[in-house]
Amino acid sequence: MKNLFKITTLSLAIAGLSFSAKAQTVQTTTTAANGVRLSIGVESGIPVGNLSNTHNWNLGGSVQADIPVAERLFVTANAGFNNFFGKTYNAGIVSKKAPDIDLVPVKVGLKYFPIPNFYVQGEAGASFIANKNKSGATESTAFTYAPQIGVQFPVGNKNYIDAGIRFESNTKFYTNGNNNNFFGIRVAYAFDTK
Repeated sequence: MKNLFKITTLSLAIAGLSFSAKAQTVQTTTTAANGVRLSIGVESGIPVGNLSNTHNWNLGGSVQADIPVAERLFVTANAGFNNFFGKTYNAGIVSKKAPDIDLVPVKVGLKYFPIPNFYVQGEAGASFIANKNKSGATESTAFTYAPQIGVQFPVGNKNYIDAGIRFESNTKFYTNGNNNNFFGIRVAYAFDTK
């Protein structure tokens, strides 16, 4: 899975560089939106820390609204779903599989473009565990935060590809547990509403 994450990250970087030449000739800029910019994306990631002991990777999706508040600055609102796939581990004589964890994160934040096509983003909010009983969690909601960097390049009239890499941390879902952290990627199709 670590190799898959590295290959995906490298592929995103190559795609961003190859499309940047095309983006130079497109009149639309990524730093000034025409109305609210909406995006629909696919997400994947690799758990780190204690979560990596019980879960292999995650897959999900999200929708995001980028609301322009100033030149190069957007307020973001993001909601999604992530499934963390449990690992099989040895529990004495028998093997057991850790239950999947289904999270529904809801976050708000800021997205800033220091230069065209490149952004830094920070979000915070809450993650709700959708399968609390099945996963054995003692809490149903946790605080979450996610710093992110990414590229957003035009692919047509008011249409964009948005690709970002982030670290996301959720506070404890289990009494005396640890934070649930992961490195993730998001690749999305975005469009301006005006």
